[in-house]
Amino acid sequence: MAAPLALPQGTASAGHRFEFDVIVVGAGIMGSCAAHEAASRGARALLLERFNLLHHRGSSHGESRIIRDAYAKARYLPMVRLARRLWADAEAESGYRVLTPAPHLSMGPRSHASLVAAVENAGAEEVDLALRWGGAFRVPDGWLTAVSEHGGGVLSATKAVAMFQALAVKKGAAVRDNAEVVSIEKGPEGGVAVKTSGGEEFHGAKCVVTVGAWASKLLRSVAGVELPIQPLHTLTLYWRIKPGCEGNLTAKAGFPTFSSYGDPPVYGTPSLELPGLIKISCDGGPPCDPDGRDWGSGDREVTERVARWIEESMAGHVEAAGGPVIRQSCMCSMTPDADFVIDFLGGDFGEDVVVGAGFSGHGFKMGPAVGKILAEMAIDGKANTAAEAGVELGHYRINRFDGNPMGNAKDY
Repeated sequence: MAAPLALPQGTASAGHRFEFDVIVVGAGIMGSCAAHEAASRGARALLLERFNLLHHRGSSHGESRIIRDAYAKARYLPMVRLARRLWADAEAESGYRVLTPAPHLSMGPRSHASLVAAVENAGAEEVDLALRWGGAFRVPDGWLTAVSEHGGGVLSATKAVAMFQALAVKKGAAVRDNAEVVSIEKGPEGGVAVKTSGGEEFHGAKCVVTVGAWASKLLRSVAGVELPIQPLHTLTLYWRIKPGCEGNLTAKAGFPTFSSYGDPPVYGTPSLELPGLIKISCDGGPPCDPDGRDWGSGDREVTERVARWIEESMAGHVEAAGGPVIRQSCMCSMTPDADFVIDFLGGDFGEDVVVGAGFSGHGFKMGPAVGKILAEMAIDGKANTAAEAGVELGHYRINRFDGNPMGNAKDY
């Protein structure tokens, strides 16, 4: 049986209509950042997590995520720059580091429109790979290879989530794990009533839903809203660096994070969290049910594709024979247009429920910015920070899918 929840100071019994000002459902990076922002503003915040805190069943766990300016869609540049500032603020507040700076290398055929746009948007400079990083990369003649020297890096994912949860608690938020939310309803006196599978019921003025791969299921259940978000089973792979090359591929040596826009679409980070190994993986994966994963679907195909890429592009420095040393499962929640969902739920809930979902494999880096925006929407009914930073939230509305299953993709 769960221990009684210690409520924050100033609960309903002290003259407030509700126990909480903001209830955040889902304690991955987005929810943890939203709870931190709400608590930082003095709101009585509750953060609920279905599983153990820092679990490995969603999309916010693991050792590393890339942060970069190299975005083909210019709409994301203001958001990532806001996020980078907020990452620095959180590191200063916590007293420890979760972001290791690194340049970012973008490479691929010059005919690849997304690559060209990403390079231009980031202001990246073309480089001769034969002269960089000990010739670690070998790519086809005529490829575009460009580096963004500043603003990128590697985020320590699980550590970052823990940091925001700790900061939220420090600011007065209540956190409860193993609390699966099964119902969100309009409260009898306004606001929302949030019920868990354990029979607990919490009342809040507003609710923020950030449940990752479970978003479609939960919102269909509580509001009859159909969000076209498809969870994918993804794979993180670590490969052995060849003897004598270990020091050249480290973050300390200035080795970059990288994205290859060829076939397959590969990304990687410098050797950092596991000495002697380097993370090189492939975008995408097979569709999955977050409640019924087999944990191995598509793994062989993904591993073989990445191994072939290593043999073609990094064979002198990374060992592909024998496969990866470590395989880690993850999920990403894809929208049809690969754009986020950041919006009020609407309908009977109006502006009492705010949704952050469908981060499509590129949301982690944006966590502090998204969390701040979600908290402001819940508390203020609008996101002033987004407007001030030049983040246009109109791209992320739920109604973009009304009568248009491809959403923003129709614009490309």
